[in-house]
Amino acid sequence: MGTGEDFVSKARDEPVVLSDYDPAWPASFEAEVRRLRHLLAGIPIGRIEHIGSTAVPGLRAKPIVDLMVEVPDFDCVRERIAPILTEEGYAFFWRPVSPGDAVIDYAWFLRRDAAGRRTHHVHMAPAASPYWDRVTFRDRLRADADVAAEYTRVKETALRESGGDRAAYARAKGAFIRKVLADV
Repeated sequence: MGTGEDFVSKARDEPVVLSDYDPAWPASFEAEVRRLRHLLAGIPIGRIEHIGSTAVPGLRAKPIVDLMVEVPDFDCVRERIAPILTEEGYAFFWRPVSPGDAVIDYAWFLRRDAAGRRTHHVHMAPAASPYWDRVTFRDRLRADADVAAEYTRVKETALRESGGDRAAYARAKGAFIRKVLADV
């Protein structure tokens, strides 16, 4: 189910690219929500939120729509959701609490188009997960143009300094995100 090291390395080694805001991103989110609700009909998933920079009008972003899906628990993801989505071509990743940890606190699916480009990142976590702070961060960016502009500068600097390395880019953004969330 997409947990082999080669599979993870391939995804991790793909370079980061930032694009200007695309007004089609909200429609892409809505279409993916419909797709997921259809594929996962009968599975008790809860809310689905548009997160990440594509959810903030005007913000530069990786051209990949991020969704956060509320799931009952990770057993449901492992036993019911992952088989369905991987059969539909989604790549599936478990994210441990910390590197090398056996305790899982996050499930992530990656969807690609026919040309192999990432189109959607589908993040899954139970309602009590701290990962739902991504909705809080999105709301802060939507509400405060100055914070959103600063985040764009942080991302552009992170991209330039990381040379497009996905892990380094994510680490560089993380400090800013934590700072914003601490002020909420």
